[in-house]
Amino acid sequence: MKKLSSRSTGTRYTAKIFILLFPLFFLLNSCLGINADIVLNQNGSGTLALEYHIAKILDSLGTLDGNERWNTIPVGKADFERTLERLPEMKLLSFSSKENGKDLVIAAKMEFSSLQGLLGFLDASGQRSSYSGSSSSHSLLLTFTEGSGIENASLDKLIAVISENYRVRMSMTFPREGSLSITDRQGMTGSPIRGSEITTQGKKVSCSFPLYEILASKEGINAVFRW
Repeated sequence: MKKLSSRSTGTRYTAKIFILLFPLFFLLNSCLGINADIVLNQNGSGTLALEYHIAKILDSLGTLDGNERWNTIPVGKADFERTLERLPEMKLLSFSSKENGKDLVIAAKMEFSSLQGLLGFLDASGQRSSYSGSSSSHSLLLTFTEGSGIENASLDKLIAVISENYRVRMSMTFPREGSLSITDRQGMTGSPIRGSEITTQGKKVSCSFPLYEILASKEGINAVFRW
């Protein structure tokens, strides 16, 4: 059995936020919504359609003194192109951005030639994803949160209000029948996450969580895809 781990302009918005790296799951540390739709081919190649909604308030955050040391979310087409320059197995197919009231909406479609390329984009640190597979079975784990939770009660209330209308959604379409299971950081299946919507079986599986439930989780949230 082969095992691998991932490795590692458009607009006037810079939207710097308090994150360590760009990968998809570090974006969860901010007030935004994410939609990620992955389509896998038999040979491990496929496409990733990514859309995220960035609260406009984050644009002003990026101009505050002292934030320059934090990395920037790719917002313009050139930002995506620079990110993908480090990932030769990823290619940008399309890009668009627009405003819809309170949010900046970014949509990008990419193709990847291997699962290594996909995980390199989703998790540049290589610490929140893993893959194992053979000719007959595959398993891909992605960590939405390790479960640090929100310790400060006042901050908890503020985040609950700000993140109220944002969700994080991911779907994966397999080349054959597959499954999805949601576990905690220990790999155990616990109580359903409040407000979650999960499709666990079929050629296409998906999960959707309120952003607040991810940020406030103390048990951790993993998605395990098998096909």
